[in-house]
Amino acid sequence: MGNGEDLPLVQQIWDLYESISKLPSLKPSSDVNDLFSKLVLTCVPPSPIEVARLSRNAQEMRWKLIRLCGEAEGFLESHFSALLGSFDRPLDHVEIFPYYTNYVKLAHLEHDILSKHTAGPPARIAFIGSGPLPLTSIVLAQRHLRSTSFHNYDIDEEANAKARRLVAPDPDLSGRMFFHTSDIMEVTHALREYDVVFLAALVGMTAEAKERVLEHLAKYMAPGAVLMLRSAHGARAFLYPVVDPNSLRCFEVLSVFHPTDDVINSVVLSRKLPGCSLPVDLGHGPILFPCKCSGVPVFNPINHGYMMEEMTALEEQAS
Repeated sequence: MGNGEDLPLVQQIWDLYESISKLPSLKPSSDVNDLFSKLVLTCVPPSPIEVARLSRNAQEMRWKLIRLCGEAEGFLESHFSALLGSFDRPLDHVEIFPYYTNYVKLAHLEHDILSKHTAGPPARIAFIGSGPLPLTSIVLAQRHLRSTSFHNYDIDEEANAKARRLVAPDPDLSGRMFFHTSDIMEVTHALREYDVVFLAALVGMTAEAKERVLEHLAKYMAPGAVLMLRSAHGARAFLYPVVDPNSLRCFEVLSVFHPTDDVINSVVLSRKLPGCSLPVDLGHGPILFPCKCSGVPVFNPINHGYMMEEMTALEEQAS
């Protein structure tokens, strides 16, 4: 194994990957739930591991595992979205989703970070990769941003249809929650209409695909608009792709957030710089992964421990 690897930890994760990859299906079941719970419990504790320094074989395993996590989370959210959609008022029962509390935590933390770097509540938010159970948008709209409109983008029309069913009976959210079936790489000037853009962790499943998405957003987001990215840190990067804040072009990095509790994703907040432009896209294949997959949490401790790293433009230049 290469430099930067925690040999016992990587071996544990590799063993779990082997077991997960042999499952006949990743749809919710006792075997699926058990293995993914063990995986998350293995990856969540703080670790100095640097996934960028893994051996080639370990890197290949990691990307395969990330895809399996995304597929399993997609099945889980689709299952519960359909179940919630069977109620007359789905959002009255949203707490039956086993990890709802984790989304509440994540939305609270992201709103807290956002509010420190914006003058007031945004009028329009885009969430890219919203999936069939758009809990981040729902929680933000219900609890934090009660006058903001949310435009949810997903490449999968079936996912959007399930998501629409959840908010349709709600007189407030049905007027502020919109769903667009689009590959985000084909959305151009409409991106200028949003004050804030959220990018789900699994939009752009490889480093190259993620880079293309970020460059696309840099080309079309309005100057001064804010980009909220989800990333991963330490061993949690076996669950989600990593976004290097220093790799962002045409964005000023405002804050980097690394959780240390059961909120899995790191958060990178940045602002589109004025007067910065990139060449227009020449065309790419679809980038948007067909499920949101914004968290695979498995437990809900009451603590909200986390590490916040505030970075100003001057600090970035100094580094």
